[in-house]
Amino acid sequence: MDVSQIASSLSAHPSIVSKLSIAKASGLLGLSSDRVGRPGDDAAVLTRDDGGFDLLAGEGFIPAFVQDDPWFAGWCGVMVNLSDIAAMGGRATALVDQIWAPDLADAQPVLEGMKSAAAAYGVPVVGGHSNLSAGELNLAVSVFGRAKALITSFDAQPGDVLIAAVDKRGAYRNFDNYFAAGSAPAGRLRTDLELLPQLAEAGLVTSGKDISQGGIVGTALMLAECSGVAIDIDLEKVDPPQNTSLERWLRSFPSFGFLLAVKPDDVETVCALFEARALEAQPIGQVKEGSCVRLMADGESSNFWDHQSTPYLGFGKGAARYA
Repeated sequence: MDVSQIASSLSAHPSIVSKLSIAKASGLLGLSSDRVGRPGDDAAVLTRDDGGFDLLAGEGFIPAFVQDDPWFAGWCGVMVNLSDIAAMGGRATALVDQIWAPDLADAQPVLEGMKSAAAAYGVPVVGGHSNLSAGELNLAVSVFGRAKALITSFDAQPGDVLIAAVDKRGAYRNFDNYFAAGSAPAGRLRTDLELLPQLAEAGLVTSGKDISQGGIVGTALMLAECSGVAIDIDLEKVDPPQNTSLERWLRSFPSFGFLLAVKPDDVETVCALFEARALEAQPIGQVKEGSCVRLMADGESSNFWDHQSTPYLGFGKGAARYA
């Protein structure tokens, strides 16, 4: 295994470097991790009077993705938002969409995909914005949720073990999107996501994120930067689906996938909870002091990214601020 080649190829891949635009936009807005809602997390957090938390997140989609597979884009509009809420230890309550299309015929498969996913996950689409005279098809979806206890991106500590929890009962559909939800029973989809708030409420997770575009390595980098730590990933412990290269799996977006920083004493318990639902969960790395995400295998290591010398999202660790 050529570890340095994998690290070099991934660090230049479009799915990784495209997230650099987040720092540009947040800079223009004057956002930082110590602002209200704590930007950099998977969802913004607003404190409620009862001690719980309201959560708000949203996703805008690459036009080429929506136009290439509009039904799947509609499904993903629901799915990825629900993953963001679950990654925060929350439960989603409602979704709103914003769709642009030349006409209703173009919009129909997107809307059908959203409707199907909302029914499967049991979270309603309660409204949104529709423009059926736009120049091209495009989509954005926002989600609301609630949490009793939080999982954040800012609390990983040196000494934590990095666990990857993924549903590998699926196949690739559209670019590097691994779709494990399409043929899953609705009850399974809902109870699988319920694992995350249960872990948060039991205090079994130090920090975490859902595996988003950028895959395992990109998500590990975001987690490392937000928490102000280094992460070593043992490539020999990353198990891709059958007939999938390791490099592709490291950058893939799974329909169910989370990276969790867990205290060593809790690793066995956390993994067992996922495995009881036929979800693969295994330690793939370590959280350490420093600022590099390193890839390791066969006694070799290579730096994938140093977030101190080259900021990624631009949301370094700061004091938490909710509203």
